[in-house]
Amino acid sequence: MRAYLIRRLLLIIPTLFLTTVIVFATVRAIPGNVLELMTVEMQHESGLGKELTVEYLKHELGMDVPIYIQYGRWLGGVLQGDLGRSLWTRSIVTDKLMKGIPISMELGVLAMITALLIALPIGVYSAIRQDTWGDYVGRTIAILCISLPSFWLGTMVMVYPSIWLGWSPRVEYVPLVENVGANLLQFAIPGFILGMVMSGTTMRMTRTMMLEVLRQDYIRTAWSKGLRERVVIFRHALKNALIPVVTIVGLQLPVLIGGSVVLEQIFTLPGIGFLLIEAINKRDYPVISGVNVVMASFVLILNLVVDLAYAYLDPRVQYQ
Repeated sequence: MRAYLIRRLLLIIPTLFLTTVIVFATVRAIPGNVLELMTVEMQHESGLGKELTVEYLKHELGMDVPIYIQYGRWLGGVLQGDLGRSLWTRSIVTDKLMKGIPISMELGVLAMITALLIALPIGVYSAIRQDTWGDYVGRTIAILCISLPSFWLGTMVMVYPSIWLGWSPRVEYVPLVENVGANLLQFAIPGFILGMVMSGTTMRMTRTMMLEVLRQDYIRTAWSKGLRERVVIFRHALKNALIPVVTIVGLQLPVLIGGSVVLEQIFTLPGIGFLLIEAINKRDYPVISGVNVVMASFVLILNLVVDLAYAYLDPRVQYQ
């Protein structure tokens, strides 16, 4: 296990390196240059001509050198724990991320818990009651969850209750340390929406794997011994059925992060997703790169945790 863990951790290094190269180059290919946006404001303040303003900004922002030198400078800072400074406010990117990461993590944890609480019970029930009305309802719910995009549901929740009921979700962020109840209430709706959208695929996989496990010989032996249904399902069948389900959950982590970016924007939650959209609109390259590096790191680490969970669920899995 230790050797496998070391290999996986070492593999993260080149993966992150390639991620930084792609992100650093891609954000600069976005139509609309940050220099063009900043020149308009600088001209009014400095009174300089456009060409002089552009040259001044290039020098001040370190963009008057080739892109590979810019990347080398930025990567050198990253290796020292410095993700740079915002081009607009000159604030430290790491400080911005430290404020946004707990908010995004809270939303992600609530969404994942919601997804599992919806998917596992319905998936198991659909399998043990195959081809009954309960199974049909469960499969319909799964397809509905897969079909409805989170950004559309979030928009509907923000718009229609305000029109019909004169009520809309709170848009002013309440920190958890200030008011636990108000904070959880604020995260409940976006967390439920994101969790419901994620639960569809997990629900279908749970049902499929439970049906396969329930046809195994050792399950028939357990039934023949007269064990209660609860014991057969939860002690013997569910644990083995969860192995592919864990894989699906791992594959959904990027979907979770992507969905949180959109919902943070809709519900005005100042997480790293909200920070990313704001930075893209302003072409704030260091902030965009910093957020993507953090997101990529989370995905890689969580996928490693998912792989390690296989050994717990299935004793036959041994990492060497």
